[in-house]
Amino acid sequence: MATSQVQTVSTNADKAKLAGAAVLAVAALAAFYLLAKQGAWAQWGALLLGLAAAAGVFFMSESGKALLAFGRDAWREVKKVVWPERKEAVQMTVYVFVFVLVMAVFLWLTDKTLEWLFYDLILGWKK
Repeated sequence: MATSQVQTVSTNADKAKLAGAAVLAVAALAAFYLLAKQGAWAQWGALLLGLAAAAGVFFMSESGKALLAFGRDAWREVKKVVWPERKEAVQMTVYVFVFVLVMAVFLWLTDKTLEWLFYDLILGWKK
């Protein structure tokens, strides 16, 4: 049986990119609060611009590239899914609702039977 080992190789340049992305994200948040007197456009513009820059730096790192590759692979797998037709989906939904209704009635009847058995017959507590 073959076991696969995950090796994480992180270069100093890659660590610097991740640190830079974190610094840019924090700077974007700081700019948002520091530009409060400049108006909402300046605040939101600085925040979005800073977060976009942080995302750009992150996606240039190995971790970001791996995340993008994972997203592409996941999207490719989603395309392979055979989705049910509308009729089949509605039919299955009705089956689920009917089953839930039957189970609710069954549990209610079981609860009331046990309540009657314990409180009325065994303990003699009449309501």
